[in-house]
Amino acid sequence: MKISRNPQDIHPPVAPYVHQIEVTGPNRWLTLSGQIGMELDGTIPEDPITQLKIALNNIRKNLDSADMGIQDITKLVFYLVGDMEAHQRKETISDFLEGHLPCTTLIYVVALAAPALKVEIDAWACKEL
Repeated sequence: MKISRNPQDIHPPVAPYVHQIEVTGPNRWLTLSGQIGMELDGTIPEDPITQLKIALNNIRKNLDSADMGIQDITKLVFYLVGDMEAHQRKETISDFLEGHLPCTTLIYVVALAAPALKVEIDAWACKEL
């Protein structure tokens, strides 16, 4: 079972996320390598919001292949390079999550594995057996 909580003695979340998720009972865990904004054909668009959408879609495809869904995501870590309009970023992530609130962390970094990359996302998911 997954129980989401926002303790009352901690500030409320400042974006679409929850402070903690407790997992109990028999579960299946899925850990993804960092997903980047690269299309299947190897192309990487310049626009960081487009890269964000592609990386999130790659997460969705990984979840699908493991018979999991967005509601099974427990943690997302976003690594971003350079400027990304905050409102568009939040809207894109919110649309992807479809109302689900996992734990999240957002980190701005100097660079990722290749100069063209502006987005990388780590993801963890858990599905009850």
